Amino acid sequence: MADLRIVSDRTPELVEWLVDVWERSVRATHTFLSEAEIAEIKPFVPQAIAGVETLVVAEGNGGPVGFMGVQGGRLEMLFLDHAARGRGLGRRILEHGVEQLGVTELTVNEQNPQAVGFYEHLGFKTYRRTELDEEGRPYPLLYMRL
Repeated sequence: MADLRIVSDRTPELVEWLVDVWERSVRATHTFLSEAEIAEIKPFVPQAIAGVETLVVAEGNGGPVGFMGVQGGRLEMLFLDHAARGRGLGRRILEHGVEQLGVTELTVNEQNPQAVGFYEHLGFKTYRRTELDEEGRPYPLLYMRL
């Protein structure tokens, strides 16, 4: 079972490892993104990881297998290595965010039905929808809260 820990020292090695987790997760779940779009987004991931207020890393099998970023009670990111999915780790991470970090809101791509269903199953409800993502791309977002 993976251990969860809050990470304040975001070393270049850790950030690189988490970007790899992000990429494997996105390739498995964000099927609406093209290779070019993944390549376009990827350079922004390290700064998001480094800049988020609270970073929780799930470690197992010799390294990070998932992570969550929380800012002011808002889930900013939650990614699991594809190989770690389906074992309850996502639920553990999110419940930790809710119970320990006060997460009550999040945003999810509408075109990622697995994530939408996951968040709904854990009690989040959509309160707003946009046609475009925050960078103006044509990926509808759902804004959800507990």
